[in-house]
Amino acid sequence: MIAIIDYGAGNLHSVKNALDFLGANSIITGSSEEILKADKVILPGVGAFGDAMGCLNGSGLADTVKLTAESGKPLLGICLGLQLMFEESEESPGAEGLGIFKGKTVKIPDGENLKIPHMGWNSIKITKESKILKNIGGEPYVYFVHSYYIKAEDADVVSAYTEYGQRLDIAVERSNVFATQFHPEKSGETGMRILKNFIALKA
Repeated sequence: MIAIIDYGAGNLHSVKNALDFLGANSIITGSSEEILKADKVILPGVGAFGDAMGCLNGSGLADTVKLTAESGKPLLGICLGLQLMFEESEESPGAEGLGIFKGKTVKIPDGENLKIPHMGWNSIKITKESKILKNIGGEPYVYFVHSYYIKAEDADVVSAYTEYGQRLDIAVERSNVFATQFHPEKSGETGMRILKNFIALKA
């Protein structure tokens, strides 16, 4: 069973639909008990960093996500779910993130002919051997909607980046924890392959 965390700030149904399409057993839930019992967990997210952390803290789910990360079971963050795994964000000064990864998220710098938010299809470059980004081709295209990107303290956790005016790190992986800035559930065949890889993981 895959638990998709419902904390009031997630793009839940498109993730659920993608998992249903792949034949995976999943549930949308805000129950800590159900999340901790699940075999795998997905932390989706859209919206502002501070608001989302307020929802996670208010519901007690922030601790549930941290316990999941420590448990050894596969945990996947998507879009804002990636950013929430870091310590802080320029988007919401003073709001404390989950701190699963050290570092922060910063605004994509303005540049000539660059639209912010960065929205649409971009190719990515995979930077290390990855359990969920395997078998998806050399520089596959995936779908983004974001104005902020991660700056990890430990470069070794970064598993992929994209070019948008400059290098933007957009995926991390360490042990059982994975996260992508792009939306696998909206990224066509490439995204389905990534979700398949996640579904196939063993705790």
